[in-house]
Amino acid sequence: MSYRSRVATVYLLGFLIDLINMFIASVAYPAIGHSLKASVAELAWIGNGYIMGLTLAIPLSAWLTLHLGARRLLLLSLSLFIFATLQCGLSHSLFSLLFWRAIQGAGGGLLIPVGQALTWQLYAKHERAWLSAAVMLVGLLAPALSPTLGGWLAQSFSWRWIFFASVAVALPTLLLALVWLKPQLSSAEKRPLDCVGLLAGCGGLFFTLLAMTRLGEAGTDWLTACYVAAGAVLLIFFTRRSLRHPAPLLKLSLLADPLMAFSSLVYQFVPGVFIGVSLLAMLYLQGSGFSAAQAGALMIPWAMASFAAISLTGKTFNRLGPRPLIVAGCLCQATGILLLAHSLPMAAFTLMGAGGSLCSSAAQSSAFLSVSDSQLSDASALWNINRQLSFCFGIALLTLLFNQFTHFFSRPLAYKLTFYSAAAITLLPILLSLGLNNSAVKRLLTHPEKP
Repeated sequence: MSYRSRVATVYLLGFLIDLINMFIASVAYPAIGHSLKASVAELAWIGNGYIMGLTLAIPLSAWLTLHLGARRLLLLSLSLFIFATLQCGLSHSLFSLLFWRAIQGAGGGLLIPVGQALTWQLYAKHERAWLSAAVMLVGLLAPALSPTLGGWLAQSFSWRWIFFASVAVALPTLLLALVWLKPQLSSAEKRPLDCVGLLAGCGGLFFTLLAMTRLGEAGTDWLTACYVAAGAVLLIFFTRRSLRHPAPLLKLSLLADPLMAFSSLVYQFVPGVFIGVSLLAMLYLQGSGFSAAQAGALMIPWAMASFAAISLTGKTFNRLGPRPLIVAGCLCQATGILLLAHSLPMAAFTLMGAGGSLCSSAAQSSAFLSVSDSQLSDASALWNINRQLSFCFGIALLTLLFNQFTHFFSRPLAYKLTFYSAAAITLLPILLSLGLNNSAVKRLLTHPEKP
């Protein structure tokens, strides 16, 4: 096996670990809620707590790589992740679980951007569509198997085992990284850490998510309004500082690239919405008579459809460009969500798998086409924090909508109205794609650069 194949393998395993933690917990939310006496809005923070840890770690990835080297950083992050995952499984209160989920997110948050930057620079641009397809195909193992496994573990043993299962993947990854990755010297470039930007960005996200949670539970009051204002002020300050600082925590200026900006928005409106839909779907279906294992098993047709969609993207992306694939993907996912609202879960998850994966693989293949190798580390950090935040905001937004609808309608109708809203949001990238120069993307792909 060549060195770049070994690096790619470690990266793909890190990606798998990340997806396992995104998908395996949602199917056990009813069991966790019963055990820890948590509401739907509080359960959403099991995902949000992980994301909060990620938001602290991912922006630091480029800076830490410069100072520690990629190999050392990956080993440290895997070790932290394994320890925090064990503590999640041992938690006996919601506070303890949320705390360790945040630490788990901080450890896992470094795996993807560091591994991606290390891998992408070893492949030429015209090879990256196939690399993206390989990334997405390997990633299918997690959403296909982890909900089914998680449902079986929660039903047969305890919800705690959904966390212990992640360790079984993380430990071999740690050993392979130790053996396969070459030691690297820290970079001669010593970029200062923007501590003010780090605090402002994390604080802004925290207050925004807290405000969305309170809106879902208690409606609008003065404290919620304060959270909204604090989040908005801190995020605006963080954005202005990042655009003006000589060594920003996140190089938001990279979003001036139309492909990076468009691809990032696709992730917000399609995969992000699906994560929120899947969380509510597990609660909706189990409340309609499905067992945890049966609900989790619906990810199998999702994965089969995703496999076909990702294979199609890998074969046609260089010829078609991103627009046709993303338009088709949005239509498929929106139709699937509507079918879910009308109690056709098998067809719904099949269409959501096909549509979501057409969009995510096309966006992944497009995002870095105009990015130079010297900026890959910063671009990877920006891309991955957007990817993770899309999942977080998808959960927060749909949970907020559902809780608002329950104030005025019955729970079954509230679920349907939330699914209708999610389908409408999924269609937004079709409008955004009208401003994309698809012909220019195809021309860029027909003139590949040498690695």
